[in-house]
Amino acid sequence: MLKEERHAFILHQVNLHNKVLSADLSQQINVSDDTIRRDLQQLADSGKVIKVHGGALSPSFHNGHHTPKEVYGYKQKRIIAQKAVSLIKDGMFVLSGGGTTIIELARALPPALHATFISGSIPALFEYSSHPNIEVIVIGDKISKNSKITVGPEAISKIREIKADLCFLGVNAINLENGVSDNDWDVVQVKKAMIESTRRLVCLTISEKINSQQPIQVCDIKKIDTLITELPADHEILKPYVQAGIRVI
Repeated sequence: MLKEERHAFILHQVNLHNKVLSADLSQQINVSDDTIRRDLQQLADSGKVIKVHGGALSPSFHNGHHTPKEVYGYKQKRIIAQKAVSLIKDGMFVLSGGGTTIIELARALPPALHATFISGSIPALFEYSSHPNIEVIVIGDKISKNSKITVGPEAISKIREIKADLCFLGVNAINLENGVSDNDWDVVQVKKAMIESTRRLVCLTISEKINSQQPIQVCDIKKIDTLITELPADHEILKPYVQAGIRVI
């Protein structure tokens, strides 16, 4: 693979997942760790990624610039957000993770909705707090600079005190064999606690992440109650998930 092709692949993965790991890129592209490090450094020098220990971040996500032009798959995420909003009823207690799809969900909440949202995502909390009738509960602890979400034992302990009606999680990767997976250990531990603290788990993902996998499992496929993508519910790629007993919207 030529350098230009490697760079295009890396940028696509960064846009898709907001964060990439050098070790994963090395395996996916089948080049040495040194080659990936040089590629990431060159991309960082040109401002296209933010190089961090062990990988790289998306500049737009890391800096909080979630404008339509800068969000990867913005149109698809808007469709997903509108579908997700239909599940929320007045009086509900709703847990939510972070990520750009969750931010679009927060922005799509109707002004007349009365509900309580619980989150440790800094960008999502900002959006919830701007809503006229939403009560906001902040899950506090150490902030992960990579994901802009609170992580750590205190956050997990707080989550375990909750029994939410719904939990909305943005998905980094999902397939039938490994369920939902991610590439950030601390964030995965928070997501696991959230899943155990809700009556219904709703996973939000653009279809490009369907049938993909990241290194760390978040939950088995059987834990998911509802899966929302931008595609029609009867799309061919989603049929195996319907057959697995998941409600697909």
